[in-house]
Order: sequence, then structure tokens, then C-alpha cells
Amino acid sequence: MKEPRFYRLVRPLVSLWFRVCYRPVILGKENIPREGRVILAGNHTHNFDCLLLISSTKRTIHFLAKDSLLKGSFAGVFRGMGIIPVDRSKKDPKSLQTAIQYLNEGRVIGIFPEGTINRTEEVTMPFKFGAVKMSADTSSVIVPFVIKGKYQLFHKKIQIEFLKPRKPSSNLEKANEELRQCISDKLEG
Repeated sequence: MKEPRFYRLVRPLVSLWFRVCYRPVILGKENIPREGRVILAGNHTHNFDCLLLISSTKRTIHFLAKDSLLKGSFAGVFRGMGIIPVDRSKKDPKSLQTAIQYLNEGRVIGIFPEGTINRTEEVTMPFKFGAVKMSADTSSVIVPFVIKGKYQLFHKKIQIEFLKPRKPSSNLEKANEELRQCISDKLEG
């Protein structure tokens, strides 16, 4: 299992640039298993959230992301970073199958269960079932993460905290609500 070559080249540069410019506070990094299948799932605040995650771990993260990123002038960059495109206009079983295949190969999947950047007044928007479904189908652990603060150049205003790994129950509706609640509780605390 090889990580995408472009990701391997770009990750150190992205991490250095991001850490110098945004000085993120990273908590709970030890909760990300060093090997094996893992789903990183958390709130979505900004387009830079993926860069924050990339700079938080040396493991390659394959993000589920809107398929429109693979169109236009940056398509090659996103493809080279190993994203899994999702057609958000309908249920997209192909993206879920690809993510499950990657998990079965021992990779890391990054997902924002809200499905988009939260621009509402709510702490979190309702979660889609992808994270808990993938976990149930592959016996993967979910490492919830919580992003707080603002992306402000040269200030420690952004923070990410990785919570303890969890295996959701087989009741997907209950597991999804528990995941959303644990992230919401941390955001409100």
C-alpha cells in the first residue's frame, strides 16, 4: 500500500507552511493509531481544515471530498493528494466503496460528517452516516476531532483536538448521534 506520490512530496511542505503561518495548537495527537484502519471524523469550519489535519499526522489521509474539486485547474493537485470524490447531489455508493476498500487496506480516511462547511449558528449540523457506516462495515475505529477557533495568520487562534478512538455500536442511527454529540459537547465546553 503506497501513499500517493504527490502527497508524499507535498505533505512536508504543507505542514511547514501551515505551522509557520497559522501556528495551530494540536491536542490528542497520540489518539491517532500509528497503523491500521482509521476514520478521522469531525466538524468542518473552513476550507483549510484538510490542511490542518494533514499537518497533524504523518499518516496519509484520504479525504472524502466533493467531486467538483476534480474539475478545473486544480484537478491534478486534488487527484494527486488521493481524495475520494463524492457526488453530493445524490447517494454515491462508489465513493463509499472506495473508502471501504482503502480502510480494508489499512489506510486513513478523513471525513467531515456535516457534509459541508458549517455556516449556520448551530454548533454542528446534522451528521451524514458515512463515518459510522464505514466503521461498521470495516471494523475501523473512528477518531473524532474537534476544530475550534479561527484561521488567523501568525496567531495561535486555531486548535484541533483528537479525541479517544471509538468503535460505534451496530445501531447506526444511535452511533451517528453519539458521534455528533461527543463533538458538539467538546465544541460547547
